[in-house]
Amino acid sequence: MAFELIVFDWDGTLMDSEARIVACLQKAFSELDLPVPTREAARDIIGLGLDEAMTRLHPGVSAEVRAELVLHYRRHFLGGDPTPSVLFPGVRETLDWIVSAGYRLAVATGKSRAGLDRSIHETGLEGYFHATRCADETFSKPNPQMLFELMDELGASPRETLMIGDTEYDMQMAGNARVGALAVSYGVHARERLMSHAPLGCLNALTELRPWLERVGANRSENVLRDTTAGGVTG
Repeated sequence: MAFELIVFDWDGTLMDSEARIVACLQKAFSELDLPVPTREAARDIIGLGLDEAMTRLHPGVSAEVRAELVLHYRRHFLGGDPTPSVLFPGVRETLDWIVSAGYRLAVATGKSRAGLDRSIHETGLEGYFHATRCADETFSKPNPQMLFELMDELGASPRETLMIGDTEYDMQMAGNARVGALAVSYGVHARERLMSHAPLGCLNALTELRPWLERVGANRSENVLRDTTAGGVTG
């Protein structure tokens, strides 16, 4: 395996935002006098685009009500909800090493563009990612379109691309795009659920990614996709 493009999910993979997402979802349903989803139901849809997430949480709801739910959720998530949302331990150090090793980095997330841009700014990760895709810009996971667009933009083939995520939606998207998949066990979906999709492995912490890549990429070409100045940490 000679991966050159590393694509990360955001929530539950790079950022510990589960509690905030659940709180904002529950507030949105409560404000519209709809049955409030349980914590388990709310966390299960993390990773999907908001419209699809609302459909799963309240099947049969009209498009108008879904739009209202999305507006209420975004108002809380982007506005005043005080629930902490921070990077998982070792994320910045791991990203620093990946960039220095010459890989290209991307994000494929169920977040909105506004939500992702705000999170990247708040965490100081501007410049790390060569490209990003959000669910309000293209098809939601597990549709593979996000990965197709990222590979096309960055000039990577499916065999050179690795998708890293904490949900089965990430694993399914990777399979649909025929790219490698690597799961992380510290997010919202259980290890057993992730492993049922036959990923290449499952990390217990993101700090395990460096030795994993060094092991599987021992024969990686030193000359392919090594320009880290265009969009890397110096970009």
